[in-house]
Amino acid sequence: MAVSNPVVDDTQTDAAAVTSGSSFYLAMRILPAAQRDAMYQIYAFCRAVDDIADGGQPPAERKAALERWRTDIDACYAGSPRESLRDLTRHIHTYHLQREDFHAMIDGMAMDAEADICAPDEATLDLYCDRVASAAGRLSVRIFGMQEQPGRDLAHHLGRALQLTNILRDIDEDAELNRCYLPRELLAREGIAVTSPATIADDPSLPRVCATIAERAKKHFSASDAIMNQCPRAHVRAPRIMSAVYHCLLDRTIERGFDIPRTKVRKPRARLLWILARYAFF
Repeated sequence: MAVSNPVVDDTQTDAAAVTSGSSFYLAMRILPAAQRDAMYQIYAFCRAVDDIADGGQPPAERKAALERWRTDIDACYAGSPRESLRDLTRHIHTYHLQREDFHAMIDGMAMDAEADICAPDEATLDLYCDRVASAAGRLSVRIFGMQEQPGRDLAHHLGRALQLTNILRDIDEDAELNRCYLPRELLAREGIAVTSPATIADDPSLPRVCATIAERAKKHFSASDAIMNQCPRAHVRAPRIMSAVYHCLLDRTIERGFDIPRTKVRKPRARLLWILARYAFF
């Protein structure tokens, strides 16, 4: 499966970011050109493997497609990438991106592709968050120029904060895909039977489970802020934008509440632009 280069001309990119409300593009737009292109290549990889995991093909076909991506990543490190991955390969060597982080992301997508996730245990949920979110963060912080340990710590906490926010926002969308990422231990604590994602999503006790996950996300956001406060500003402008946007999204999700019927939570465009201006120019 080929990755097209997601970098288009600046006018198209800005328009796409604003009209789609993409926090990723808004955050990465402020980076220097080389870092920005590297992040767009990472994002293209993430989107490609995510599209496989969420595709409608049979599990065996999705698994095979993800394994082809693992082979393609290995070829980048061996110096023999296919044509569409030459730019990614260049950034891999420039920023010393780690092969195991690409593989971790593929492993995370395989967790979605091989079987429908329904109420994983706590350890599996944390592993999932690490693979699909924090692994991308570990690639990103190298591009941002952060030092090794603060960068890994930021990727750990901010990745989990973002993914837990997504889980809370997308309960109904995930249920439509026959998925539920809420941990079985918290469901059991509230007496919610692990039957199907749809029945879990409709259970009247679900808001108490969601409140616990929301508090976890807040703690990860706080830990992320503490790390970024100790780092050079130039190294954390992009992750600060991502954090601020998703913190706003978490707040809106909590304000909406978790009782049914739940309305769709959208990112406020005016707030996105204010956040961008704050961290890009001030």
